[in-house]
Amino acid sequence: MTTMPAAPAAPAVKRDRTHYLYIAVIVAVALGIAVGLIWPDAGVQLKPLGTGFVNLIKMMISPIIFCTIVLGIGSVRKAAKVGAVGGIALGYFLVMSLVALAIGLVVGNILHPGDGLHLTNALKATGHSQVDSEALGPVDFVLSIIPTTFVSAFTEGQVLQTLLIALLAGFALQAMGSVGQPVLRGVEHIQRLVFRILGMIMWAAPIGAFGAIAAVVGSAGLDALKSLAVLMLGFYVTCVLFVFIVLGALLRIVAGLNILTLFKYLAREFLLILSTSSSESALPRLIAKMEHLGVSKAVVGITVPTGYSFNLDGTMIYMTMASLYIADALGTPMSVGEQIPLLLFLLLASKGAAGVSGAGLATLAGGLQSHKPALVDGVGLIVGIDRFMSEARALTNFAGNSVATVLIGTWTKDIDKDRMRQVLAGELPFDETTLLDEGGAGTPELPEQREELAKA
Repeated sequence: MTTMPAAPAAPAVKRDRTHYLYIAVIVAVALGIAVGLIWPDAGVQLKPLGTGFVNLIKMMISPIIFCTIVLGIGSVRKAAKVGAVGGIALGYFLVMSLVALAIGLVVGNILHPGDGLHLTNALKATGHSQVDSEALGPVDFVLSIIPTTFVSAFTEGQVLQTLLIALLAGFALQAMGSVGQPVLRGVEHIQRLVFRILGMIMWAAPIGAFGAIAAVVGSAGLDALKSLAVLMLGFYVTCVLFVFIVLGALLRIVAGLNILTLFKYLAREFLLILSTSSSESALPRLIAKMEHLGVSKAVVGITVPTGYSFNLDGTMIYMTMASLYIADALGTPMSVGEQIPLLLFLLLASKGAAGVSGAGLATLAGGLQSHKPALVDGVGLIVGIDRFMSEARALTNFAGNSVATVLIGTWTKDIDKDRMRQVLAGELPFDETTLLDEGGAGTPELPEQREELAKA
């Protein structure tokens, strides 16, 4: 008798141990809230833990942005295609910023949350202290995008400077053709190293979350939030409506995708932002996950880093409602004719204020100082709850950029829809250990990109 050959053993599935990490983050957040409420003074002293973790993440932002943009642009043979992606992205960012401003304007005028509040001299001083004494005018701001040296763009932590250097390097490598391929492979290896380091840093997330939450609860407490509950609730509801109605409808119509399915895929990133109150903490993971989802390197490399500076939907809503709140609290409500110029000014002033915790408050104070100085007195009214609103800002900004990446990939036909369905169905799990796919950095190129590379 002949024996049938044994069926080949199924390949061993690599266990994902990082889910323990995110369970630890949830536990750490709960413990941080408890410490902040029971021992508020001790909670405030834990702030350096949260600051240190966010600083570790920020340390990796410049090299990740550089590698992502260089690989995105350098791997595309036609410069016109890169220009088309960038033009669509900037146009979309501008439109969505205006939509977010308009929604915040409507809700703020309906709620009037600042009516009946009283301003003390101490609060006035607090408001003025938020104005950056080194705030730059429009011309100086543009000039500040140019770094002192090629290397200083990475050492000074300026996102827009890194964007400029990365764009120049990407287009230079694109122009070099096949001669630049070894450099691109070198950048790809550096990207893998950077993501590996980031994966190591992420294991400190529970410690950072514990310190950050304990400090903010200990410093603000619950009593300080009662008088501002209407503003906070109105802001949260406005952000939810914007994300699930405006962005959700766009995603369904353009990409045929349910926004809850996308957010389930990005659940760990939302948890990380919630615990650190900074959308920058999830920027590297968003880049890796969007490439894994099937969006091309070119779209991810241009859309995500640029969106973190120019697509701040949550910040737009915050600035609108906070400005109206302050004006009402000071007893000088603004007419619609006064509101629109101020908000358009804040639209420009906010660009470049990437998702750093506290950046929204400083940008608001600086914008008011430049356009309507009398309102700076009232900024002190919202300092106590800014951190709680910062979390909603960061979550909304992140949601807006994740949706934008899928939309722009769909519009430019630079997204692998079959792969996207497989990833969202859980058939192609994301490699949490390196933040990259098992087979290599990022997602495989689309068929037309492979043909272009073969011709080159």
